[in-house]
Amino acid sequence: MRIIGGERRGRRLARWQGVGIRPLRDRVRTALFDTLGETVVGAEVLDLFAGTGAVGLEALSRGAKWATFVDSSAEAIRLIRENAARLGYSQRVEVIHGDAIKAVKNLARRGRRFDLVFIGAPYETGLAREALQALAEALPLRPGAFVVAETFHKEELGEEFRPLRLCRSRSYGETRLTYFRFGPSEETR
Repeated sequence: MRIIGGERRGRRLARWQGVGIRPLRDRVRTALFDTLGETVVGAEVLDLFAGTGAVGLEALSRGAKWATFVDSSAEAIRLIRENAARLGYSQRVEVIHGDAIKAVKNLARRGRRFDLVFIGAPYETGLAREALQALAEALPLRPGAFVVAETFHKEELGEEFRPLRLCRSRSYGETRLTYFRFGPSEETR
């Protein structure tokens, strides 16, 4: 696994050894960042169910100013810290070891606001839907923020996460990326 774009393009990441993680494939990560384009530059990113941290680290490589990673696995937390250090991003990250849904609520209470949230929950567990609901209720988001949920390709998330608006949904093999936006379409960061 490697960074596929930006200032750290081609740099290798430490990989998860064993079961229990499903890294976002390079092709899907490319499609994600192609869709987001320049909105990543200067963004504050929240990577939920972060695994190795590849999505948040990719965002930093492409110009995001800060990334917060959340995962409940001690091994994932170790890998995120290792990968951030490998890339020289240790001073631009916050790593939270804990439950993603609780973390969303705690971050909102602390006044944290994000421009981009990526939800990489385990497939077919309902956790992507729970995370979207927590984000819609707690709103740790800036106007114009994007929220992107990765799910199994057959899982449709729907539009019931007001005030998040469904913008786009696209499948790549067994992976579906569903994009939501917070605030009116004409608003930007």
